[in-house]
Amino acid sequence: MASVFVQAQGYKQKQFDKMLDGLLAHSVPEIEAQSTTYDSTILYLDARELAEYKVSKIEDAQWVGYNDFNLTRVENIDKDQPIIVYCSIGYRSEKVTEQLKANGFTNVTNMLGGLFEWANYSKPVVDSTNNITRKIHGFDKDWGKWLDGNLVEKVY
Repeated sequence: MASVFVQAQGYKQKQFDKMLDGLLAHSVPEIEAQSTTYDSTILYLDARELAEYKVSKIEDAQWVGYNDFNLTRVENIDKDQPIIVYCSIGYRSEKVTEQLKANGFTNVTNMLGGLFEWANYSKPVVDSTNNITRKIHGFDKDWGKWLDGNLVEKVY
């Protein structure tokens, strides 16, 4: 089901898509958040800051960070494991995905639209105790505008 954000404010979706297209290099394999569903055979890596991750994440996601990302955080992961890397919208996860690809990870994909689009399409997120939550860290108010306030509770 498409979010109210997307249905009632299609122009915002177009603005979001345009912003993403200008921001991203599209240098790695990509998957759109709205066209994917949770799959327990995929490893989800969260490339947001730890404070964002602690608010909510995709179920079973492993935090790897962005500003202080280090390959030691993924050294025990099979390089052929299916992996989807996500962040808030897809920029930070694209950069982490580039590093993973450059270091031999063969089946890694960046999630376009990130956790914001995931949540805007009513896909489940969990908190630090693995309970379903509506809370999403909006990074800041400029970025949080891309979250559908009818579906999620923005946290800063």
